[in-house]
Amino acid sequence: MSWTSILAIVLLVIIALVILVPVILLGIFFLTDRKQNQHAILRNFPVLGRIRYLTEKIGPELRQYLFDDDNKGKPFSREDFLHIVLPGKYLGSVISFGSKRDFEDKGFYIRNAMFTKQVHEMRVDNSKVIESQKYIMDQDTLFGRKEHAETVKVKPWLLPEEDAVVLGPNCREPFRVRSMVGQSAMSYGALGKNAITALSKGIRMAEGSWMNTGEGGVSPHHLAGGTDLIAQIGSGLFGYRDAQGEFSFEKLKEKAAIPQVKAFELKLAQGAKTRGGHVEGDKVTPEIAEIRGVEVGKTINSPNRFHQFHDLESLFNFIEKMRAEAGLPVGIKIVLGAPEDADDLARYMKETGKGPDFITIDGGEGGTGATFQDLADSVGLPLHSAIVLLHDALNKYGVRDRVKIIASGKLITADKAAVVLALGADLINIARGFMISVGCIMAQKCSSNECPAGVATTDPKLQNGLVIEEKKFRVTNYIINLREGLFRVAAAAGIDSPTKFTDDHIVFKDGEGRVYSVENLKAK
Repeated sequence: MSWTSILAIVLLVIIALVILVPVILLGIFFLTDRKQNQHAILRNFPVLGRIRYLTEKIGPELRQYLFDDDNKGKPFSREDFLHIVLPGKYLGSVISFGSKRDFEDKGFYIRNAMFTKQVHEMRVDNSKVIESQKYIMDQDTLFGRKEHAETVKVKPWLLPEEDAVVLGPNCREPFRVRSMVGQSAMSYGALGKNAITALSKGIRMAEGSWMNTGEGGVSPHHLAGGTDLIAQIGSGLFGYRDAQGEFSFEKLKEKAAIPQVKAFELKLAQGAKTRGGHVEGDKVTPEIAEIRGVEVGKTINSPNRFHQFHDLESLFNFIEKMRAEAGLPVGIKIVLGAPEDADDLARYMKETGKGPDFITIDGGEGGTGATFQDLADSVGLPLHSAIVLLHDALNKYGVRDRVKIIASGKLITADKAAVVLALGADLINIARGFMISVGCIMAQKCSSNECPAGVATTDPKLQNGLVIEEKKFRVTNYIINLREGLFRVAAAAGIDSPTKFTDDHIVFKDGEGRVYSVENLKAK
């Protein structure tokens, strides 16, 4: 047989396979779809119905990358995402041509001064520069991008020592904070060790800030960078319970003895879940189980609330004992549901002379690794409403000077943070902004242990994609850019420090173009 004949036969076989294999597969799919009894669409429209499910499956990605405009995506738009990624990677936040904000929509605006402050007039400490790393773009075309990393010296944009925000000034060891922005609670377990370590190192490099451990306990990865910690305690008491599952003051004192632990926070609620925490069993590794005192591979559901206290009196007594035993500031994390809640809290502080050293208030728009839709969408007030209620209640009863307010809830940029500072906050907590800075792409797979970016997962293979020594610089750059932005906005408002924002520095414009001061808005 000639080579020509052999070649012809081979070509015929290939052509037959190319035609027959798809036909056979389609036939199998057709029969399978017809016989199954789970999906009506597939029974009525075999094979074709699979296209519907395929499109539905990839719909979120199609909307995120192709169809949503820059300001429409939820929970964060593409524009929001870039406002985090670009400063972290390139250490800059300059835009061209104009804003993409919808100025016809209602919202808060920062009231600019007729005569703004000069840079040299700002109360800022830039005496010690920080060594970081940023990327320089070499080439950016349709089919490729080339860039290289470069070591840079950057200003830290810290509050001067005399302007430091002090938590627990009457404690044995007060916590002095020289950054108005820190990392909100994210536990080891919700996030993987590489993400936690990169955050710890990046925040420490930026100096003056803090990270909150989340309710999963103080892990070696939180300690890895040497940054200051606010150690959160949730209703599950992870890392703080004895063999019987009760709260252990001995373990509290052990944590207080760690030099990096600067304060404790009792988590009563979280914006996205006004209940105890939740971690899927797939994420509970032997190390996490040991830190938390739980079983390996078993789903963790914390109780809805602490059983150590059940009202303001028992809560305040517990806080007093914690403060006495640990010698550190003790705060609470809350979500407000109504004006009466803030009023009751402030009144009791006035009547007893007791209370927390700081209150972390989370808005209903806050994020989480795992919760339920009904809680996330409709339980708890949004931050802008809640912060005003809390701030005003504390002022009404004359106890505002005794307690600092830390606010959280989608405050990913300096202008959003400035508005909340003006509404009454002393400090700002950010979680998802830091997640994005360390690599999160908003895949919304946090609870499944399948985070493709290696951030919200404990899967070793997926975590391997997150390179700590690269991502730590993005965290540093993001937080420094935020701090610089706060001073920049303060200068535009005519004040020499972001610590001086008040509600006189913002206005609210409704959808009809009418402008209200915050006081007038309250009266409305």
